Amino acid sequence: MSQVGNQQSSKVGRVVLVGAGPGDPDLLTVKAFRLIQNAEVVVYDRLVSPEIMALIPPSAERIYAGKALGHHHLVQDEINDRLVSLARSGRDVVRLKGGDSFVFGRGSEEALYLAQNGVTFEVVPGISAAAGCSSYAGIPLTHRGLATGVRFVPGHLRDGLRLDLDWGKLADPDTTLVIYMGLQSLSETSAELIAAGLPAATPAAAIENGTTPRQRRVIGTLETLVDLTRAAKLQAPTLIVIGRVVSLADQLDWFTPEESSICSSEDQMK
Repeated sequence: MSQVGNQQSSKVGRVVLVGAGPGDPDLLTVKAFRLIQNAEVVVYDRLVSPEIMALIPPSAERIYAGKALGHHHLVQDEINDRLVSLARSGRDVVRLKGGDSFVFGRGSEEALYLAQNGVTFEVVPGISAAAGCSSYAGIPLTHRGLATGVRFVPGHLRDGLRLDLDWGKLADPDTTLVIYMGLQSLSETSAELIAAGLPAATPAAAIENGTTPRQRRVIGTLETLVDLTRAAKLQAPTLIVIGRVVSLADQLDWFTPEESSICSSEDQMK
């Protein structure tokens, strides 16, 4: 609530890091929805869906802080400083991030910076892209007899550096591998996992714009997925899921996006 006169400068603002989930506004937590609806200032990322952006009240100031590979509207240091400055100006800030802020969202870095600068903050978890997109694609992350665990890994590193992951540990047939931001590095990832011993026939999926009306799902194998995604012309944001659980996708397919084409065979390569 805004204040007037000399009282405005005495108000202490705070920052709430809100996980917006993977895109479907119905997946927002009740708390996240309430905070968005009552926001004074919203600092939002590129991956927050248009449907969720539409929930922000017209009276709220919107500040875009999106980052794409090789192009940052604001670099992370600038985002950190902006959050501190906004809070010190006496306003309550919603820092809106796709998925969950603490899962490859750099939310913990922002929270640390706020703490180090004496700014009150709160964290509202969101449904992660891994959980949301895989569920909407009919893929359980674990399943008895198919996967006893799951691992989340990034598909690219800071400053465009080459992936330097422990491929031997990742090439575990009993584990589901979820790769965030992994579309551009999919060729390298597939080759490294196969070289490390994961069978080339391991089921694999790519999910573009998961949980939204624009969702597209491509199903193949570790060996074929690269060509399938190229044929389908998938674009970011795309989540990669590798593991035997992907074999259940056709049986558990329940979500029908309004604007989607669902590709599940190598015919896409022809």
